Amino acid sequence: MAEPEFTATGVRIGKRLRSLTRAGQVRISDGRLELLTSYGSEIDSAPVRAVRASKPWFAHDDRALAEVNGTRYTLTLGEHDPAPGEAGPPAARRFIEAVRKAAGRGH
Repeated sequence: MAEPEFTATGVRIGKRLRSLTRAGQVRISDGRLELLTSYGSEIDSAPVRAVRASKPWFAHDDRALAEVNGTRYTLTLGEHDPAPGEAGPPAARRFIEAVRKAAGRGH
C-alpha cells in the first residue's frame, strides 16, 4: 500500500447539525478519500475525483466542507492544540489542496 497523500487525525466530522465523531480521521490514499471514526471504522469513502471539497466562507480557518457520495460533511481540522513535541493537525486549506491535487484538478 502506498504512503497516504494526506492524513489528518483528531478531526471532528459532522453531517448537517449532527456530530459523527469528535476524533476521526481523514485520509487520501490510492486515489480515494476516506472518512473514518476514531476506531478506524469507515464513515464514508469515494474516489477522490468524485469528491468536492471547499471552504465555507463564514467559517474559521480550521473548517472545510467535503461532499462525498452526495452527502455533505463538515470537517474541523485543527480544533485542539497538539501534544508537546507533535506537529499540529493540518489546516482546512491543506486538505482542500490535497483533494484537488489527488483529483488532478491543480490548485
